[in-house]
Amino acid sequence: MSDAPSSGEPKRSLLERLSALLLRAPEDREQLLSLLRTSHERELLDDDALSMIEGVLQVAELSTRDIMVPRSQIKLIDISQASREFLPHVIATAHSRFPVYDGDRDNIIGILHAKDLLRLFADDPPGVKALVRPAMFIPESKRLNVLLRDFRANRQHIAIVVDEYGGVAGLVTIEDVLEQIVGEIEDEFDFDEDADHIVAIEPGANGARYRVRAIAEIGAFNERFGTRFPNDDFDTVGGLVTEHFGRVPRRGDEAVLDGLRFEVLRADPRQVHLLMVEPQPSGKPPDPSTGHPG
Repeated sequence: MSDAPSSGEPKRSLLERLSALLLRAPEDREQLLSLLRTSHERELLDDDALSMIEGVLQVAELSTRDIMVPRSQIKLIDISQASREFLPHVIATAHSRFPVYDGDRDNIIGILHAKDLLRLFADDPPGVKALVRPAMFIPESKRLNVLLRDFRANRQHIAIVVDEYGGVAGLVTIEDVLEQIVGEIEDEFDFDEDADHIVAIEPGANGARYRVRAIAEIGAFNERFGTRFPNDDFDTVGGLVTEHFGRVPRRGDEAVLDGLRFEVLRADPRQVHLLMVEPQPSGKPPDPSTGHPG
């Protein structure tokens, strides 16, 4: 029996047909994404709306360790220092909040807000310790959707990430989480440092994973991973991955190139911003001290 409507049955509009499609409950996340992308293709969702919805779904899949600033790159303040010693550091980095430690860098005693330092120039300045606010500590495994809720509930913008032994593993901000949803948030103080383009977030033998900015140059990537990706047609890792897909990749898209798995962590309809890169089990992982395959 044919599924085509009889000549006496009125033809349904595109919106009615799409609504009927959407009313069928998707069985898994991939079916849901497929429905959303179909809606985008039929111009029921614009680029930004689709990107943000995908970001919301991706946030539920990621944990804090996937986006945190690693311990080695955290800008800390030693409470034992006089303000004149650490103020040049505060000015140079232009961050708004700094973790403060006492004695051992794992002993974080709180967060110092840069704006509070203005009080040091008052007629009766308080001690630096009086300006330190309580810190929020979270495990590496905390899901980003839960973390965002905790940030809002606790009225915090920054959290210290600790490992299973209680040591400091990294740092994450509310901006880091929101960028997974809305894309890169640039401000007047943002700048690029070559050292930040490729960051080991889980150094180790077979479990090494790397957070790679899409603007990382292919030459630097090849040097770090011992790969031989060409840079004749494009200069960046983002361009390499986009070329592989033949389109701008979306969050969650994955590809295996030259023994490395690339996963898109952050992207908008125009370009890729952030990637997760990890060696495949069949390949030799980078040596944690050099980044080159062992």
